[in-house]
Amino acid sequence: MAVILLLVLIAVALGLIGALAKGLLYLLVVGIVVFIVALFLGGLRAGRRSGRRMPR
Repeated sequence: MAVILLLVLIAVALGLIGALAKGLLYLLVVGIVVFIVALFLGGLRAGRRSGRRMPR
């Protein structure tokens, strides 16, 4: 979970820098890609957890 949070924070930081700094629009694109990867990884982890239930 910490890795996903770190990826989201990195994506937000890159996105802000890319949106605000002149000539660094590629950082905005990189930030969006990192954010999508973080969402994908979070979805994979959540999907794996829901399938593992301990029998009583």
